[in-house]
Parts: sequence; C-alpha cells; structure tokens
Amino acid sequence: MNQKTFDLSFIVFSIVIAVFGAIVGMQLITTLGITPNTSIIGALIAMLISRIPLQMFYKYKLLDNQNLVQTTISAATFGAANSLLIPIGLPYVLGMPDLIIPMLIGAGIALFVDGFILYKVFDSNLFGSNEAWPPGIATAEALKAGDEGGQKGKYLGLGILGGLVGSYFAIPMSAFGVAFIGNIWALSMFGIGLLLTGYSSALFGVDLNAYYIPHGMMIGGGIVALFQFIYVFVSSKKKVVRDTDHEYTRKQVDVKKGFGLGFLLYIAGATLLAIMGGIISEMPVWQIALFVLYAALAALIHEVIVGIAAMHSGWFPAFAVTLICLIIGMLMGFPPVALALLTGFTAATGPAFADLGYDLKTGVLIRGSVGSAEELFGRRQQFKSAMIGFGVAIVMVVIFADSFFSQDLVPPVDRVYAATIEKGVTGNVGMLLFLWAIPGAIIQLIGGPKRQMGIMLATGLLITNPIAGWAVIIGILIRVIILKVRGPEAENAMFTTAAGFIAGDALYSFFTSIWKVR
Repeated sequence: MNQKTFDLSFIVFSIVIAVFGAIVGMQLITTLGITPNTSIIGALIAMLISRIPLQMFYKYKLLDNQNLVQTTISAATFGAANSLLIPIGLPYVLGMPDLIIPMLIGAGIALFVDGFILYKVFDSNLFGSNEAWPPGIATAEALKAGDEGGQKGKYLGLGILGGLVGSYFAIPMSAFGVAFIGNIWALSMFGIGLLLTGYSSALFGVDLNAYYIPHGMMIGGGIVALFQFIYVFVSSKKKVVRDTDHEYTRKQVDVKKGFGLGFLLYIAGATLLAIMGGIISEMPVWQIALFVLYAALAALIHEVIVGIAAMHSGWFPAFAVTLICLIIGMLMGFPPVALALLTGFTAATGPAFADLGYDLKTGVLIRGSVGSAEELFGRRQQFKSAMIGFGVAIVMVVIFADSFFSQDLVPPVDRVYAATIEKGVTGNVGMLLFLWAIPGAIIQLIGGPKRQMGIMLATGLLITNPIAGWAVIIGILIRVIILKVRGPEAENAMFTTAAGFIAGDALYSFFTSIWKVR
C-alpha cells in the first residue's frame, strides 16, 4: 500500500464521501427506520472515481484505496444513524430536551470506544479474520471483480442482476446471499428463529414476544456466550488452541488490553453521562454506582453479542439487545431519566463494532498475507478511515439533528424505547425472562463458541421477517447441493455471485429508499 495515501486530497475526498454517508444514514433511519449497507455503495463510487481520466483520481485504482473509501462511508453511515441519532432521539421523544447534548457526548464517546475495541480484538481467537463476516466478503468480492473483470466480473454482474430482480419481488436477497457465505450452523439457527417468530401465531396461536421468549433466549445465550469467551481466552493463554491452521495476529494481551481499556473508558463515559444528565442529584450513591457499572457492562455485552451475530450471519439485533438491556435496567429500579441515558449509551455501541469488522474483513481479503507488515499497516489505515467517518458523523449530527427533530423525524425504534420506559415493567416479566433464558443457555452450550447456536436462534427470534428465514434456509440447501455436486472448487464462484446478490439488494434498497424519502 502506498504509505502516502492520507495526503490532503485523499482526506478531503474521504470527508466528502463521509458527509454523503452520514446524511443518507440519518435521512433513512428517521424516515424508514433502516440503515443501508453503504459499504457496497462506497466501493462502487470508488470504482467509478478511479475511471475518471485525471491524475488526482489515479490513486483510486488501487484496491487498498477503494477499500479505505468504503470504510469511511460505512463508518459515517452507521455512526451517524445508529450510534448517534438513535441515542439522542430518545430524550427528544421522552420530552427531555435537556438530555440531548449530554447524550450526544456520551454516545460519541461510546462510538469511538466501540471502534477502538474492535480494532484491538479483530483477528483474535474471539473475533478472527478467518470467520465469515459475510458483508465483508461481499464487498471484497465486489472490489476484486471490478478490478479483475473477466469471469469474476460476470459472476458479480449476474449476482447483482439477480439481487435487483429478487429485491423487486420483495425477496430479501441479502439474506439469500449471506447463506452462501456465513457459518452454516449459525445461519441454520438464525433461519429457524426467523421462521418460528414469523409463523408462531398462525401455527401455534402464540405470540413469542408477549411471553418474552426471544428476549429470555438471548439473555441465556448471551450469558453462556460470555462465559465461553472467557473460557476461550483463558484456555488459549495456557495452551495453543488450533481448530484451524489460522495464525491470529492479535494475542491474548491485545484482547485483554482492548476489552480492559474499553471497559474502563465505558465506565468513564457512563460516569460523565451521569454527571451531565443530572442523575447524581436524583439517586443515592449506591444506585449511581450501580448505574455506572451496569451501563458500562451493558455497552460491552451489547457490542459482544452484536459482534458475534454480525461475524457469523451478517445480521445483528442491535435494537432488540438494547431493548433487553433496557428491560433489565427497569427491573433494577432505575428512574426514567437514568433509563433514557442507559438506553442511549448502550445503543451507541455494537453497530460500529460490527461494521468495522466487516470492513477489516474486506481489507484482509484484499491484502492477503494476514499478519504481514503490509496487512497490519493496511489495517491501521482502515482504522484511520473509520475514525474520519466517525468524526464526520458527529459533526453532521450536531448540524442536522435539530432540523430532523423540528420536523418530528426520529428513528422509529426510539418510540419503542420511550413507550417501554413510560409503560414500565409489570407482571411476571422477570420470571419469564429467567425461564426462557434456560433453553437459550442450553442451546448455546451445546453449539459451543464456534457455532453460536443460542445467540443466532435468539437473533432470528427477535426479528420478524419470515421471508428472510425462507431465503436463508433455501440458500443453505442450495449451497450444500452445489458443494456436493461440484466440490470446493465452486466456492469462489459462489462467493462472488453471493456478493452480487448482496450488492444488488443494497443498491435496490438504497435507491428505492431515497425515492420513498422524496
């Protein structure tokens, strides 16, 4: 990689592309409640820019630089929409405008800490670069196909066409494409969860959410997953664990520093948030200490669970896991103001963690030679690009948040959080969560840390999209048949085509969303 990539012109272009991503992310999260996959969009923009016959654009012919561009735009999109606007939208909906600035500062701190932790633990035995990270593979395949053309370009083009056509007929082609890339065990449980939630009322006359079944399953699976994380970390300190021949570049000391320092920073951020939010004068000392500790722990657990789901399936239940953290906070007896701050702080973590994981996976596939000086340097460059995206996201939210709120445009999920806080927890919610945590824990324990079956089943249960469930299951069956008939040599073509499906779905969603907003 050219070590002079970050010259003034490149930084300016990165800021411009980040501004575009942040605006699109805020516009769509407030009007439609979604955040588009702008990684693919950024990759395509970089490809087009590289074709402009001017010397200043020649640098974008390098795949490394195209990858930096897509890293910047995706960081800005998810940072502005998911990690900043959702947190500050909650106090607006609750009628607590004096909390917006404190919440923005707290969410901004959480956003940067979130990205820092992922950078420190990426390619460790907990979050390996050899894991699926499906959207990362899709973006890498798209960049390679655009660069190489030929047979790979044909497969990508056919995939994009299939993605556009399928999306037109309301088939979630991203879910279909991910089925060709992700962990089969994890995706199977994800698909089953999607189908169970989609058809439980019709088939069994039971609304799973009414009995807090998905939430309890996620709590149980999440607790076991955390203990599995600790076990993997401790056991790998005592002996070399070799499930694959992959040589991890992040050692135990890096993971310890990443999560350890990150947790301390979360505690500092939660403390600052408690001071600025004024809850110090409203709660006793023991409750303030509990709030700070739980807020930091919830932020860390949230990003771990979201990261696991993203790594294996390309989907992450950030909204739902935040809601679970909120419900637990309500059971702890925190007052409404503290609950609003807790929810916003937790929501700020996770999406950026997952998105940067996708981007670094793309970088690894483009650069190759994991652990080489060039690959590690490229990873640092991507981290810089993500920081540019996060910085631009904060500025854009500061500039435009009032404009959105003045039109009563807030992310729809904020109204769900607000209604939950105002309604409170009644009845036997705690008992239901405890009861359904047991099967979630058992399934997670059976699957082990590599399959993450409990987490992925709960992820599917928390999302109401049965068509996506069918797309995942059918995609897995087709994948198994292709590999059985044609063997492992079909994998590359399958990955490139799957990348096209995901890219086509992203393009269709992006342009139709913009059209609906208009």
